Amino acid sequence: MADIKIAPSILSADFAKLGEEVCAIDRAGCDYVHIDVMDGHFVPNLTFGPPIIKCIRPHTEKVFDVHLMISPSQPFLQDYADAGADIITVHAEADIHLDRSLQFIRSLGKKAGVSLNPSTPENVIEYVMDKVDLILVMSVNPGFGGQSFIPSQLEKIRRIRQMIGDRPIDLEVDGGVNTKTIGDVVDAGADVIVAGSAVFNGGDYIKSIAELRAAVAD
Repeated sequence: MADIKIAPSILSADFAKLGEEVCAIDRAGCDYVHIDVMDGHFVPNLTFGPPIIKCIRPHTEKVFDVHLMISPSQPFLQDYADAGADIITVHAEADIHLDRSLQFIRSLGKKAGVSLNPSTPENVIEYVMDKVDLILVMSVNPGFGGQSFIPSQLEKIRRIRQMIGDRPIDLEVDGGVNTKTIGDVVDAGADVIVAGSAVFNGGDYIKSIAELRAAVAD
């Protein structure tokens, strides 16, 4: 079986019982808890702020993979670190001083991630590879859950995997990944899979996560 991490996106969870949902995906065997932060400015939606992340932090010891779809992000990095984020990912498109943001995230004792929208080429991260712990390829346009996978991103994933080489950097993919698309995504080089609808919509989280893993079994 391919060595992948599954990161359910709580954007697709039941917000009325968010703490319970986090506990449920923990018991179901997730590796990361993916938290999509949206500001209604960089993306057309509003979701979680630091107080909510702080409230759900005690419900699991799993890695909090916090994806900031906000602009600007730099003024809020300390807040998300203090709220309990383990990985903080900023968008290359949203951050004028990307290198500075990545350095600051690491100075807070957190892992630093950078995300690329579907239309953004991989060469924008060429000169920050030494400051990155995770690269997130958006395989849908950010802002909403439940969208279909954009096939053109497979070539970007392959190119980024080549850029990573033997560096200890996670390559994460978010958007439209399910049992039908996960095989191609992993074959292209991804090793962290964000899954929202594919985990939460079925109701049986143990089964959903197991099916994703089975879909990339050797």
